[in-house]
Amino acid sequence: MSKLKVYIKNSQRKVKIPVGMRLLVRKCCAAVLAYEGFGSDAEVSVLFVDNSEIHRLNKLYRNKDRATDVLSFPLGQDGHYDVNCETGAKLLGDVVISMETAVKQAKMYGHSLEREVGFLTVHSMLHLLGYDHETSPLDTENMRKKEEAILSELGISRDSTFVENT
Repeated sequence: MSKLKVYIKNSQRKVKIPVGMRLLVRKCCAAVLAYEGFGSDAEVSVLFVDNSEIHRLNKLYRNKDRATDVLSFPLGQDGHYDVNCETGAKLLGDVVISMETAVKQAKMYGHSLEREVGFLTVHSMLHLLGYDHETSPLDTENMRKKEEAILSELGISRDSTFVENT
């Protein structure tokens, strides 16, 4: 069985990271690799940031002068990845999640923060594996189906994680 190392760092102070969020992120990363049949040891880095930092990164690396919810920085291309020479693990890349935007989107869509961060993690992991929803409507549909299937396997599907209004 292949191993997965997920490095998680919180570099923002605007949103308190709920108990269990790091475990959820690790489970989401592992679920994507299992769903895609990725049979090698792997490493991925996940960084929680605020809107100002993701805005800075989005402008710097994508020339988009605005905040976004998540950024993916793949280290591989066409199934070829750099390898950690000490562990032999494939270095998939970096995921950067704006916790401020995740909170806002969870409220907007009427579901939990955990579901939103789970979705953003799965979405970004698929990008690290080479999927791109910006290339065509068919690619967008294919990626969305994979995201929902993986989240459903984790028990955090769209239908089961809506917040009750009390």
